[in-house]
Amino acid sequence: MTIKALKETVGMKAEEENAGSGKNSIISLLILLIVILFLWNCSGRDPSKIVVWTSMRPAEQALLQKHLDKFAEKYPDYTIRQLFYSPEELRNNFIISAIGGSGPAIVHGPNNNIGPWVELDVISGLSMDFEPAFLDSFINHPFSANTWFRDELYQIADRVGNHLCLIYNKDLLPEPPQTMSELICLGSDLMQNGGANGKPVRYAIAWNFTEPFFIVPFISGYGGWIMDEDFQPTLDNKAVIQAGQLILDLIQSHGLMPKECDYEIANALFKDELAAMIINGPWSFATYKENNLNFGVARIPMIDETGLWPAPIVSPRGYSLNKNISGEQRKVAIELIRYLTSNKVMLDFTELSGTIPSRTEAYNSDLIARDDLIQNSIEQLLVGNLSPVVTELQWIYDAMRPAYQGIFTGSLSPHEAAKKMQLSAEKLFRENRQ
Repeated sequence: MTIKALKETVGMKAEEENAGSGKNSIISLLILLIVILFLWNCSGRDPSKIVVWTSMRPAEQALLQKHLDKFAEKYPDYTIRQLFYSPEELRNNFIISAIGGSGPAIVHGPNNNIGPWVELDVISGLSMDFEPAFLDSFINHPFSANTWFRDELYQIADRVGNHLCLIYNKDLLPEPPQTMSELICLGSDLMQNGGANGKPVRYAIAWNFTEPFFIVPFISGYGGWIMDEDFQPTLDNKAVIQAGQLILDLIQSHGLMPKECDYEIANALFKDELAAMIINGPWSFATYKENNLNFGVARIPMIDETGLWPAPIVSPRGYSLNKNISGEQRKVAIELIRYLTSNKVMLDFTELSGTIPSRTEAYNSDLIARDDLIQNSIEQLLVGNLSPVVTELQWIYDAMRPAYQGIFTGSLSPHEAAKKMQLSAEKLFRENRQ
């Protein structure tokens, strides 16, 4: 792997377009080496220590720690703990530390991390560590829960889904809208104006609309997708333009959403009952339960023009093993993965936060059958698209982001943004595959 590829993978762009590029490259490389050394020192290579990196929300972190402590009773000579990173930090910091020969023993996250991690040779294959009977106990419909890539197993799932859906406040909206036109009609009744500076007191809906991950369902709702069967970008098309225009209209023409909204703002608005609906994922259910919200879950409303349900990206989440661990430490780490993906542990997480378990027995349990939140989350999952595990997916998100956000700053029309996204993606693909 080249230095340029490594720097781009961890978000450190090499500046090589002028006479001073050599100096910039050296500086970037030095920074990269310092970060590697820092993470090496933080994580260490103590064979009696098992660290699990996750991006779980606080309520789930507490439950995970409970189970780590329970497992540690069996291995008193081991220190077993967890460390939280945001999804982006986790992906990049794991790459840096593992390439440096360190990092956590186990890393938990969505399956779309697997492609980049395999290409960089930082996670270990697992097919020889788990017997067929164990692997056969996981669901395989509507997709396989565990993640195989290039004929090798790299992730054992503890949940499936990780998908966006419509979440609504039942006290403000007893029944969810079924179509986008219905959402717009209901939304005008839900709005409360009269706030400071002319802003609404309450919005009909809020979500992190400036992040490309959140437009993907609407692209699918207009009959498009972000890549073809050869994993090449497909962004300059009518579906992408229509999806961008729809979101822009919800903000500007209909005034149903705040003009500026990231994940934390949307979450706060919904928790404080200042937004009647939010587009978010099952990872948020525990937080809303903690806030005693009376909420329901539904499919993102159908696109009237196409008759299609918006199809969010669906990705199992689970545990992968650092390439650097071996010997007895590896055996203990494998046993920990086995424990954390047991039916009992999965159902503990389901009861807490409404996650969809990945093993057949847990998936078919009474707890799942009688929980309306989970059943409606599954309804959304069934019309989703399984996340590709290839590295190209992240490149597409990175290429989309600047132009897509330009739609909402007014610097680009949806048509101009779609064209620029495609050109940026093609350029990024060429640079990374040279």
